[in-house]
Amino acid sequence: MPAAMHRNWVSALLLGSALGLSQPALAQDVQPAEAAPEATPAPSAAAQQDGVVRSITIRGAERLEPETVRSYVGLSAGDSYDRNRLDRALKDLYATELFADVTIRDRQGELIVDVRENPVVNRIVLEGNKRVKDEKFKDEIKLAPRQIFTRSKARADVARILELYRRQGRFAAAVEPKIVQLDQNRVDVVFEIDEGPKSKVRRINIVGNTKFSDGDLRGEMATKEAKWYKFFTSNDTYDPDRSAYDQQKLRQYYLTQGYADFRVVSSVAELTPDRKDFIITYVVEEGERYKFGEVDLESQIRDIKEDNFKRMLPMKQGDWYNAKEIEDTVTSLSESVGLLGYAFADINPRFNRDKEKREMGVTFVINETPRVYVERVEINGNTITKDHVIRREFRLAEGDAFNSFRVKRSRDRIQSLGYFQENLEIQQKQGSGPDKVILEANLEEQATGELQVSAGYSSLENFLVNLSIRQRNFRGMGQELRASVNWSKYSQSVELGFTEPYLFGRNLALGGDIFRRDYNSFRFLGNGDRDTTYEQSTTGFQIRTGFPITEFWSASFRYGLSYDDVSLDERTFYRDGVCDPLLAGRFLCDAVGKRTTSSLGYSIAYDTRNNAIRPSAGHRFMISQDIAGVGGSVQYVRSRLNADKYWRLFGSGFILNLGLEAGYIFGWGGDNIRLTDRFFLGEPRMRGFDIRGIGPRVLRRYYDSNSASDPADWTLQTDSRGTQDDSIGGETYYQVRAEVQIPLSAGAAEMGLRPSVFVDVGALWNTDFNPATDLQDIRQYSTGTVDANGDPVLAPGFKEFYLGDTWKPRVAVGFGINWNSPFGPFRIDIAKALVKQDGDDTKLFQFNVGTQF
Repeated sequence: MPAAMHRNWVSALLLGSALGLSQPALAQDVQPAEAAPEATPAPSAAAQQDGVVRSITIRGAERLEPETVRSYVGLSAGDSYDRNRLDRALKDLYATELFADVTIRDRQGELIVDVRENPVVNRIVLEGNKRVKDEKFKDEIKLAPRQIFTRSKARADVARILELYRRQGRFAAAVEPKIVQLDQNRVDVVFEIDEGPKSKVRRINIVGNTKFSDGDLRGEMATKEAKWYKFFTSNDTYDPDRSAYDQQKLRQYYLTQGYADFRVVSSVAELTPDRKDFIITYVVEEGERYKFGEVDLESQIRDIKEDNFKRMLPMKQGDWYNAKEIEDTVTSLSESVGLLGYAFADINPRFNRDKEKREMGVTFVINETPRVYVERVEINGNTITKDHVIRREFRLAEGDAFNSFRVKRSRDRIQSLGYFQENLEIQQKQGSGPDKVILEANLEEQATGELQVSAGYSSLENFLVNLSIRQRNFRGMGQELRASVNWSKYSQSVELGFTEPYLFGRNLALGGDIFRRDYNSFRFLGNGDRDTTYEQSTTGFQIRTGFPITEFWSASFRYGLSYDDVSLDERTFYRDGVCDPLLAGRFLCDAVGKRTTSSLGYSIAYDTRNNAIRPSAGHRFMISQDIAGVGGSVQYVRSRLNADKYWRLFGSGFILNLGLEAGYIFGWGGDNIRLTDRFFLGEPRMRGFDIRGIGPRVLRRYYDSNSASDPADWTLQTDSRGTQDDSIGGETYYQVRAEVQIPLSAGAAEMGLRPSVFVDVGALWNTDFNPATDLQDIRQYSTGTVDANGDPVLAPGFKEFYLGDTWKPRVAVGFGINWNSPFGPFRIDIAKALVKQDGDDTKLFQFNVGTQF
C-alpha cells in the first residue's frame, strides 16, 4: 500500500465509519447520506409563501461548473417557488449522485446552494481474496477508476461480491469496504474480504417418508452430507440449483417405485448460526402406490403395424407402476419408428388413472407424422480436421431416407476418431419442409497429438524410459504418424510408422512401419546382481492394409520382413569357439544364430463399440494369424484371439470391461519355436507381475563347496546369491481381465481422475524344452584354465530346475488411477498377486506419464 494511503488510513477509517461503510453486512440498515434529508433548514417566513427567484449562487463546486449545478436545481431567475419546490430541487441534486452533501438557503429570493462533491475513485483494491482471483471480480465490481464514488455503488458492489462467493458455496464470506482519502478529492476504495470456509451440508432431514428410509433417499440425491473422510468430493457444499435438482431426483425415485402422487411439499435450507454449514429439510408426501392397469399401443401411421410394436412394451398389467420404464419405452419406440424413416416421431403416453383400484393404465399413441429425408448434413467447429474426413464417417448422406440407427452409428464412428469432445451428439433439426431433416454435428476439437513419456522402475530392467510421439490426425486428413524410442539398461528400440486410412479416397487403409530393436536379455545372479545372457538385434519393416467388410466386420492383411541376430558373449559363454551349455544353458545355445523372418498375416475383427478410444458399451472380437516361412529361414504359425465387452452398470457411470486374450504358436517344416519367437507374459499386460514374470523358466542353483569336503556331499545353495533365473517364454497363453471404472464427483472429474479396480487372470506354458534331457546336474566342472601347478581349475557345479510350465492360472487384484494431470496423462497401478506358481516374479507398483498437444 502506498505511503500516502498509510498516512490517510486513520482518517479513512473514521470517514468510513461516518459514512456507514465499516459494517457491510448491515449495509441495508445504513441510511444513505446522499438521500434527501427528512428535514431541511427552516426557510424564512417569506419562503413559506410563494416567492420569486432573484438569483442562484453555487458554492463549493470544484470539478463541476456552476451552470451545470444550476441545471440540476431546475430553477431560474424569475421562477416562482415554495417549500415543496425547494425540497424537490434538493432531491434532484442528490439524485445525480455527484454530491456527498447539499444545502439550499433562501435569502428572500436569493438561493444559495452549498455542495460538497463526491470524490473520484483513484483505484480499486482487493484484499484477502485467495480462493477467487482478481480477474473473477471484473464483471462483479461496477466501481472503476475515474468514476464518481457513492456509497450506494459501494454497497451494490459488496452485494455482488458476496453473491459471487455464494455461488461458490461460501456463504460465510464477509466483505468490508473502506475508503482511503487522497488529495484533490480522490479516494482509493478497498474491499477487505474474509472468504470463510465453504458452507457444507451438515445434515439432510427428510420428513414424511414411511416407505423408504432416510438413507435410501439421501442415496438418490446429488447433494451429500459432509463427512471428514470425503476428500475429493464437491457435492457436499450447498447449492440452491442442486437442491432443486434433488427434489426432482426424489420425485423420479418415487415414480419408479409406483408412487404416482408423490410430491415434495417444501424444501428449506437453514444456515447454522456460525454461517458455516447448512441443514436442509425436505417435507414429502408419498401418496398411494399404483400398479399398471391396461397397457396398449395405438398407431396413426399406416406403415406401422400396432401388433409388431406391442411386443416392445416391457410393462404388463399388474406390474408396479414405473415412470422411468415409460420414458425408456417412449425412447425405444422413437428409435424403432426412426428406423422406418420417421425422424420426428411424436409418441405420447396417454394415462388412465383409477384411484379406487390404484391402477395406472397407459396407452402409447404414435401420432401421424411424415416420412423424413435428409436435406442437409452440417458440420461445425472443425478448424483443423478436413470436412471430408468427418463426412466419410456419416452413414447418411443428403437425400437418404432418415434412419435413427444410422444417425447413432454415425455419431459413434465420429466419436471413435478421437478427434472431438466426449458425448458428441448429432442434432436433428427441421428442414425446409415437414418431410426434411437437417443433421447438424457441432464439434469441439481436442488434442490429437500425443507426446508420451513413460518411466518406471523394474526389478528386472531397473530404470526404463519410453518416449513416443504420435499424431492421429496429421494435416487434418485423418492420417496417423508416429515415432517412438525406448531405452533401458537391457533394451533399446526405434520405430517409425505411417497410416493412410482412406487411400485415394476409398475406404482402404494402407500403412507401414520400420523398426530397429536391440534387446539384451539377462538373468539373476543373486543379491540383485545380474549378467547379460543373449543379445538380440532385429531390423525390419511391415506393410499393412485394411478394409471394412460390413458396417461392423473388417479385415486387414500384412507382410513383414525382419533380420534377427542373436548372440552370446564369447568370453563368458563360449569355450573353444563353441557355445558351452555348462556356461550358458542348452536353451541359450540353441537360440544363437542369424535368421530372416518373412511372414504374411491377416486379422478379422467384429467391433460394435460406441467409442474406440474410451468405450462404455459394445464389444470387440478379433482373430489374427501370422505365417512365417514365405521365404526366410524361420517357419511358424502364430495365432491370437482378442475379445472385449463393455457395459454401463446400473445405468450409472460405472463401466465394466471383461477382456479375453489368448495365443498359440507352433513350428512347421520340422522347425522348433525359438526362444525369441515365444510369447512372454507379465508387466504391463498382467499387472501384479514383473516383466516376463510369468511362465516357463530355468532356475539354476549352485552347489555350496563349503558345505562338505567331498563334492558328492555338497548341498545346493538356497539363497538368492547362489541362483540364476532365466525366463524362456511359452508357446501358449491366455489372459482374462475384469475392470470396473469408478465414477467420482464432479470436482474429482474436473481434475481428470478416473479410478478403477481390476482382476487379472492368466497363464503361459508349453515349450519344446525337455527336462529329462535339457536340464543339467553337475557337481564340478573345469573352467578351462589351470593353476600354478598345471592342474585344471574346477568350479562348483549346479543343478537346474524347470519351473512355471503350467496352465494353472495366476491371479492378481488391484486398483489404478488415470489422471489427466497438468503435465499429461498419468497412470498408476497397484496390484497384488494372489495366486502364483513356482518361479513367478511379482511386482506391486507401476506407473507412466505423458502429455498431449
